[in-house]
Amino acid sequence: MSHIREDFREILRLVRPGSRVLDVGCGEGALLDLLAHEKQIDGRGLEISAEGVAACMARGLSVVQGDADQDLDHFPDRSFDYAVLSQTLQATRNPRHVLDELLRIADRAIVSFPNFGHWRVRWSLLSRGRMPETKALPMPWWSTPNIHLCTLADFIALAADLNLRVDASAAFAGKGPARPMNPTGALENWRAETCLFMLSRNGAAPIGELPSVSDDLFAG
Repeated sequence: MSHIREDFREILRLVRPGSRVLDVGCGEGALLDLLAHEKQIDGRGLEISAEGVAACMARGLSVVQGDADQDLDHFPDRSFDYAVLSQTLQATRNPRHVLDELLRIADRAIVSFPNFGHWRVRWSLLSRGRMPETKALPMPWWSTPNIHLCTLADFIALAADLNLRVDASAAFAGKGPARPMNPTGALENWRAETCLFMLSRNGAAPIGELPSVSDDLFAG
């Protein structure tokens, strides 16, 4: 497991064995495949690219083509134990709506994103006056899919506005492993290059008391 992305390792640690998981923006299915083999999940995926869907199907994964900004609306309430959005929130057109939908269709959402408040980003803006290119944000501004970058503080404010509870949080820097963080600590908005959260709604039912998702959504 040495080649696994560090945020995938943390998601693997957080997800309960045998649970129902929706991976939104699942790409070629690496995370779903990992969770299926290591945690025996009942996994589903939503991916916008036809190439990604084809790669997932070649792995034997249950994935449909769709856009998180529009197609999450079609999922029934509380269909999953976890909805995962890994390094995708900043590429959505309406991040607030997407985050709200994740916590409608799943008991818990696991979300990771690059922190635009990281010190390397701040230093790049201060010293060069140009949009930064870092390990977490490697593409130039004119070709990046990221259209709604945010800082850790921005995300915490949005979660509070949506009345969401932070059940777990972790920070990453470079290729290092996850470390626990206090998301409201002033220094974390400088230190965390990438952030990962597990969120739930205040008063949410415990995992294990949720209805099943209809396989009709993934038929064909």
